[in-house]
Amino acid sequence: MSAPLKIIFAGTPEFAAASLQALLDQRQEKRYEIVAVYTQPDRPAGRGQKLVPSPVKQLALDHGLTVKQPLNFKEEADRAELASFNADIMIVAAYGLILPKAVLETPRLGCINVHASLLPRWRGAAPIHRALLAGDVQTGITIMQMDVGLDTGDMILKHTCDIKPSDTSASLHDRLAPLGGAALIAALDQIQAGTHTAEAQDNNLANYAHKLTKEEGNIDWTQPAAQIERQIRGLCPWPSAYTQTGAGVMKIHAASLVNDNDQSAPAGQVVLVSKEGVGIATGDGTLLITEVQFPGGKRIYVRDALNGKYQQTLGLGVMLGESV
Repeated sequence: MSAPLKIIFAGTPEFAAASLQALLDQRQEKRYEIVAVYTQPDRPAGRGQKLVPSPVKQLALDHGLTVKQPLNFKEEADRAELASFNADIMIVAAYGLILPKAVLETPRLGCINVHASLLPRWRGAAPIHRALLAGDVQTGITIMQMDVGLDTGDMILKHTCDIKPSDTSASLHDRLAPLGGAALIAALDQIQAGTHTAEAQDNNLANYAHKLTKEEGNIDWTQPAAQIERQIRGLCPWPSAYTQTGAGVMKIHAASLVNDNDQSAPAGQVVLVSKEGVGIATGDGTLLITEVQFPGGKRIYVRDALNGKYQQTLGLGVMLGESV
């Protein structure tokens, strides 16, 4: 049996923790040795703003792994410490840092990335959300050999995942995270056996998955209902789609399309009130909103909002949007 691959793992959020867990699940096979885990520094969170470790750090500590948290790799000491682990390969999954060329070239086999898109479709920070916002019907995981570009490296392996009509960014994330772990192990097996191949990306097919902003959640009711429905799913749970009402900003967490050919109502007007939800006229079609959240409140069904103090806010003829 060949010697185990000495691995440095670099990642931060839950998505990355799933890939680290996949490696940990292989420990008994003794094919891989995790020599160090790199993750972002602890961040303040909650009302008390206490420092909270990342999901990757917590998982690593639970399994007795060495954890490192440099701010970046600009300091020679940090690069030297990375080299001291004498790793064969570095695995990067949603780490949150751009790695300089010197770091990419430090491990014997370089660095590979677990990316939540079928590259080159969505390069960048928010591939899951952008796939939903664009109306893609399929996405997946790409294991990529990293280079100095932004998700531009050669592709080693892909695993596909269908996007369901009901998917939110949260539900799609929860399917892609374990798929990323499975794809990682499959790619590592090929790399260790020397059977892997690397395919160059077609830059003409690339799109940039820009980092999300809260402003993207502001609903323009003159847009088609289908586009707004994707906006709601793609931005759920964060930063959330929202609109102005008489009771303040209302976040919309769930909605569905209504078969309605009546285009006489102005965009943003409430045209339907039922136990299922509230119908809003759009630039093309009607959107039935079913789950909302008002300032200071919890996520609730619209039928519950209509039974409470928001009955007038969501009544027939009410106009939603920036003009309120």
